[in-house]
Amino acid sequence: MYAQIADDLRSQIDDGRLAPGEQLPTEQALSDKFDVTRTTVRQALTLLKNEGLVVPSRPRGYFVRKVQRSIFRPQAEFRPRPSSPEMDQWMEEQAQEGRVPSQTITVEIVTPPPVVASRLKLQEGELAVVRRRVRYLDGEPFNLNDSYFPLGLVNNSEIVTPHDIQRGANEVLSELGARQVRAIDEIEVRMPSPVESDRLELGPGVPVAVLRSTGYTKDGQPVRSVVTILPGTRHVIMFERDRPVDSGR
Repeated sequence: MYAQIADDLRSQIDDGRLAPGEQLPTEQALSDKFDVTRTTVRQALTLLKNEGLVVPSRPRGYFVRKVQRSIFRPQAEFRPRPSSPEMDQWMEEQAQEGRVPSQTITVEIVTPPPVVASRLKLQEGELAVVRRRVRYLDGEPFNLNDSYFPLGLVNNSEIVTPHDIQRGANEVLSELGARQVRAIDEIEVRMPSPVESDRLELGPGVPVAVLRSTGYTKDGQPVRSVVTILPGTRHVIMFERDRPVDSGR
């Protein structure tokens, strides 16, 4: 019965009869409607909470989760830098959409995770610099963005300082003789780790998209590996594709 109750409420959320931010019927009302105990109703509500569809607000009850997704454009990395030096490309785009963006930045020298070491073609024992960002919209942590660079390449550059780089990390790489000219993006979808849930303040039942971007020089040398964690309830990933022009036609 709890699954039937959850199905009924889910259907109302999907078709808009229960709008974002709207309060669900009380436990007692649902108990009376379906002729079940309140324990059964709570099982249904817990199921919907774990799916990320509703949020509890004690003692008022349960509410349909409000979803205001941000558009994330991986291809924006190669566009001109923002006019404001205090903002990176992502932050300026959000500000143009009427949101209030902010971020925190920390820098560490680490032994990179194996998947990052593989992307950067680092030898065993080689270290990397990681710039960790938590990006916020309207005061809410919205995504994580960790950029890894080979320590031997970027040591003593601006990349190892914990502040936003006004002209962009790509320009610093260019000055170091390692201009990034192309990138390979990989996307996987999974449930977040406990650390990711904590950093992003995620409730139960919220999956994340993991965008792994590896940047290369014109000679094919990998110089940057970026891991971006995008909660599914907060983002739409948008790619733009241009059809190559065939000069022979």
